[in-house]
Amino acid sequence: MSAKKLYIETVGCQMNVLDSELVVGSLRRAGYELTYEATDADVILFNTCSVRQHAEEKIYSALGVLRGHKKRHPEKVVGVLGCMAQKDQESIFRRAPHVDILCGTGQLARLPELIAEVERTRTRQTALSLDRKEASRHEVEASFESYDPMRDPSMRPTRFQAYVRIMIGCDKFCTYCIVPSVRGPEQSRRPEHIAAEVRQLADEGCKEVTLLGQTVNSYTYEHGDGRITRLSDLLELIHATPGVERIKFITNFPRDMGDDLLDGVRTLPKVCPYLHVPAQSGCNTVLKRMKRLYTVEYYREMMERCRERVPGAAISSDFIVGFCGETEESFERSCDLVRDAGFKNSFIFKYSARPGTKADELFPDDIPEEIKKRRNNDLLAIQNAVSLADHRRQVGETVEVLVEGPSKIGMKTDGTGPKQLTGRTMTDHIVVLDGNERLIGQTVAVNIEAATAFTLFGSVVTREYVRVTGEYEQPMRRRLGLPLV
Repeated sequence: MSAKKLYIETVGCQMNVLDSELVVGSLRRAGYELTYEATDADVILFNTCSVRQHAEEKIYSALGVLRGHKKRHPEKVVGVLGCMAQKDQESIFRRAPHVDILCGTGQLARLPELIAEVERTRTRQTALSLDRKEASRHEVEASFESYDPMRDPSMRPTRFQAYVRIMIGCDKFCTYCIVPSVRGPEQSRRPEHIAAEVRQLADEGCKEVTLLGQTVNSYTYEHGDGRITRLSDLLELIHATPGVERIKFITNFPRDMGDDLLDGVRTLPKVCPYLHVPAQSGCNTVLKRMKRLYTVEYYREMMERCRERVPGAAISSDFIVGFCGETEESFERSCDLVRDAGFKNSFIFKYSARPGTKADELFPDDIPEEIKKRRNNDLLAIQNAVSLADHRRQVGETVEVLVEGPSKIGMKTDGTGPKQLTGRTMTDHIVVLDGNERLIGQTVAVNIEAATAFTLFGSVVTREYVRVTGEYEQPMRRRLGLPLV
């Protein structure tokens, strides 16, 4: 009997990508085989995001396309997982009545049994966590289980890179954000469990781990005996893991950027000097309306501390344009912050009202769409100019690059010879280089020769060892324009 086939489509953040990896791993252990065509699958899953309206519309569109296929093949199982399932709940069944399963972010461990129950009874199955207003914090926490089963290396995008969840949920309650509702209260995992997972990943050949949390630098684990483990302590704990070469962590909250964490980034060689710290706005009035819990002055001082304690650190940010009540003056202050801050890059989004958030309850979405688009483009143009200047300063430098795989151009190149590859530096800058595919998964020295606002371009630096009287001298470095093969 052939194995049942599974299809999964993922939208949203890195946490969703990790959730999908873990879901696929658990279902593979239950006998499923992954397919990349939805119509070939026995089980069709959508792991969803509710942070922006566009992500939700994409899922409803995909579900609509499947309506006829499901009607012709009623035995197939269609499931909606993640944030949309937790937020929209029964409204998904109304808009897409052919959906069989709703499974929230805190109930993913139940997915194999939900699928089995649908196949057995042909009835809809729902597994959702408690709303934060429905019960005590302890009860709500218990309904949002951290989903961290055994890892399956075959399900990662690359065998040498992996995400590791160190916490779930969020307690910041920014007025525009649905995450505290759909992912529940902030809960930190036990540090020894995280360390064990990192060791397992290293044993499987993983060289780079990225620690994930909605506000990752808020990580705090209380052991119950007076001891507290912070993110800086956790970094030190996993730093000694043999085989791990790089450690990243995202995403940071400005108010929780403590000096202990910055000192850890500076002193632990494997920890990448890259900090993603969303600002969201450069205007205090807007920040207050967003309930971001800091001022622009605080954010600028935090940036200064980052650069003082971690010289050479790359800092990136997020911005929302067109938030409720954002005036042209408010927007110009965001432009000023981007011009002054020297961000490596910024992710810029147009505000979209999210039902269930405080902003949607309290403030009218009063910025016309055409103004949002214009502000988005204007702020992006400023950031691109800042990024280009940053990249041009690196021309002529030699950087260490972890080669991740073929570039978009490289993927279109046939043959076994050199092709265009891409990777990242310790500061998360994207580098394109020519080389043999054998370099994928290796860390190589690259001389930067050109730059755009988005990418650095360079050539691999080779190292020759010259044998003299039976001994090896110190390596002699030379730069070649030809790829290393």
